[in-house]
Amino acid sequence: MSAAVLALVSGCGTEGNSDESADAGFSAVLSPTDPGPMFAQCGSVTDEEVVAAFGVGAFTDVTRNGVGCEWTVAGPLGPSVSFSWYRGSPIGRERAGSDLIGRPAADLAIDGHPGFIASREGVLCELGISFGGDFVHWSVNYGLGSPPTDPCTVGRNLMELTVSRAQ
Repeated sequence: MSAAVLALVSGCGTEGNSDESADAGFSAVLSPTDPGPMFAQCGSVTDEEVVAAFGVGAFTDVTRNGVGCEWTVAGPLGPSVSFSWYRGSPIGRERAGSDLIGRPAADLAIDGHPGFIASREGVLCELGISFGGDFVHWSVNYGLGSPPTDPCTVGRNLMELTVSRAQ
């Protein structure tokens, strides 16, 4: 073994730490969470249901991927609705992020599942609902337009559909 590799390997020890504390820290990071239910694509909500709830007409773009969907009108700065599904991720981090950017979160429960709701000036609302170690998240953003419906009413309606269709 070369001296450089030997120096690197020997520099990676747990000096000052016992092997037990190093193992405890490693297992805490990798500890499994209680998995939540399964959801069909887009939180088990159809494009037609999103259009009807949002109330601004047809979407110009719909993006789907393995963790969520986004429906937009008039490009990335226009009104939008998005759904995200976070497997093995703490809902508290999302809630804290909302608080940090000026949208204080309030407690919310849907069908016995705890979560949060946060809004800004009647144009944006986000909701997160926890399922064990997972959570789902809806965000409704009317952008600079004047919302035809309260974004939190839209978000809550969409979240209720998702929660009721959890498998």
